[in-house]
Amino acid sequence: MYAGIRQAKAKPGMAEELARRIKEGAIPIISDVPGFNAYYVVYAPDDTVIAVSIFDNYEAARESNKRALEWIEQELAPLLAGPATSLAGPVIVHTLA
Repeated sequence: MYAGIRQAKAKPGMAEELARRIKEGAIPIISDVPGFNAYYVVYAPDDTVIAVSIFDNYEAARESNKRALEWIEQELAPLLAGPATSLAGPVIVHTLA
């Protein structure tokens, strides 16, 4: 199991608009990557936005970051306070209920 993670700082008050755009645009792009398993977005109280995608292999996690960063630059830049960053790697601990 591997994760692709993106992080950015949103402009204040953008949570609802970010959620709408992500649901309409990012989810179809990320879920289309072969090996896709799950997608989560966290919006922290300080306006930090973190997206986590789970895949079967490292290459898919990296590809999801590549696709997501391109999409973010085109579709979310006006809502963000700066550029998004990304990383990918193996999930070394996880559990489910």
